[in-house]
Amino acid sequence: MQYEGSSQQYDVVAETNVMVPARDGVGLATDLYFPAEGGRRAEGRFPVVLVRTPYDKAAPKGALDARFLARRGYVCAMQDVRGRFASEGEWYAFAKEAPDGYDTVEWLGTQPWSSGKVGTMGDSYAGSDQAALATLDPPRLATMIVAVGASNYYHSSMRQNGAVEQRFLVYVFRMAATSKEAEADAGLKAEIVKTYTERMDDLVRQFPLREGATVLRRLPSYERWAIDIQTRGDYDDYWKQRGYAMSEYYEEHADVPTLYLGGWYDSYARNTCESYAALSRAKESRQHLLMGPWTHGRYETPHSGDFYFGIDAQINYMDSKLAWFDHHLKGLASEAASWKPVRIFTMGTGQDDRAVLGAPGDGSEYPGRVEHGGFWREASDWPLPGTSFTPFYLRGGGGLSPEPPQAGEGESTSYTYDPSNPVPTMGGGLSAADMVLKPGAFDQRGRADFIGCKDELPLNTRRDVLSFQTGILERDTEVTGPVEMRLWASSSAVDTDFTAKLIDVYPPSDNFPDGLAFNITDSIIRARYRNGWESPELLEPGEACELVFQLYPTSNVFREGHRIRLDVSSSNWPRFDVNPNTGGPLGIDRTYVKATQTIHHGPALPSRVILPLQ
Repeated sequence: MQYEGSSQQYDVVAETNVMVPARDGVGLATDLYFPAEGGRRAEGRFPVVLVRTPYDKAAPKGALDARFLARRGYVCAMQDVRGRFASEGEWYAFAKEAPDGYDTVEWLGTQPWSSGKVGTMGDSYAGSDQAALATLDPPRLATMIVAVGASNYYHSSMRQNGAVEQRFLVYVFRMAATSKEAEADAGLKAEIVKTYTERMDDLVRQFPLREGATVLRRLPSYERWAIDIQTRGDYDDYWKQRGYAMSEYYEEHADVPTLYLGGWYDSYARNTCESYAALSRAKESRQHLLMGPWTHGRYETPHSGDFYFGIDAQINYMDSKLAWFDHHLKGLASEAASWKPVRIFTMGTGQDDRAVLGAPGDGSEYPGRVEHGGFWREASDWPLPGTSFTPFYLRGGGGLSPEPPQAGEGESTSYTYDPSNPVPTMGGGLSAADMVLKPGAFDQRGRADFIGCKDELPLNTRRDVLSFQTGILERDTEVTGPVEMRLWASSSAVDTDFTAKLIDVYPPSDNFPDGLAFNITDSIIRARYRNGWESPELLEPGEACELVFQLYPTSNVFREGHRIRLDVSSSNWPRFDVNPNTGGPLGIDRTYVKATQTIHHGPALPSRVILPLQ
């Protein structure tokens, strides 16, 4: 096939701080980048690409991307969201993005220089606000590239299965440092920056936030948002507003070609895959899923944490966006015309997956990382057709196997969970708080540069971490797709948490005589929500119940000679808030009670993790 694509044929002129009116009269500051000839705006009508961001529309990277597109025959609109930088109004994270985005798309699509087709693009917040505006189905919206964005902030972002993702309590200080209030008051800005850069570790140790106790008291809407997300545990109307729960409005969602872009170690991996899966079935237009091995937004970086995947693991992001828009906004036969619906990177097939690429400081490009490797593949759908969803049962003595447990081999294992001594977070699908929470794959042993670590021992030497693992694998075993945990458990407490973490266990080698244990995916559940997110129910102490929850999706080959391990515990801190075990109000109660936790794994109460085998 002969591909077509836009070439660089224009100069660029820009109009800054054009105030696009929202329906309530608030002005949304927008920089417009136009194709130009001879120093003047080029004649004719052009398709428009919109980015709505809380991170400063005039930031150099965004401005470069806008100029890149304008030179190739697009009008690019960069907009500060409500209450941020040059836009009017009050910022309350994500809340007003659906109507503001709708109004902006329609304004852009009706200008005399517009072709009437508007595409959107953007990452993280700027990915989520696209999904929000799409729930209102603006007529002039023609296509989207939703990168590392949310589908539902309650289920797998601000909260996850009932627990708080505390990275957002760090994130609010980052946003406060660039708030209008801080920009107008040098003293306030200095105080916020000092808190964010020098005191954040100490502040994290004091989470949850207490209203009025931090510098956020001087930014009421910022503080209100942070307190709301940590105290509002039930899935109610607050969480179901369009800016937070796009998945509630899929029926009303715009039917436009959309590229969903994410990474296995990104905080929105589950959101990205679920959005594609739901909308590819509900809509007529082409939906695409592209998942790499990346952390948040690092599409051009071939490593995640301590895993190195090879140079082919990265993509040229701007080339991909141009190919998408050329096809869907200009009707060109770009390479995007032949993309299969699903393109994913399967991790774990490095030629020597025990090799160290280099020692820190020796000049290696990726020092100290393990060559985990992997490959790209295309498919017609997600989950992949032919996936075998296979239960791996927890067994007495720490076994994990597809064979169900038998009577007499040990029907339960107990441990004590002390909220004042939580299991430290070691990597995972994280974002927005890198100075406190490092994203990606890491050997699951303590390190001095990870908050909460008290030693350098493997995490599963702790008495409150239970490990269940397979025997040494006799052949490569690929796990690709969504992962579900079905855990039978009981507790001495009336409310508590349980965590599950899937781990790739490397065999001992010359470089690593003790072997390695890398996190692949994980999640948590708050027990009071075991029977529904809208109506919490406290536990009956000592009574066994089944807790069903989703881990993040993944694609990994567990190599011959490795083991598959599942670690079960009751905390993953500071990623998630600790459950005090009291059953008291969420985000407020600071009284801690130790709990005796029992994991059941006998034939009558068979705990298992459902792995999508290929």
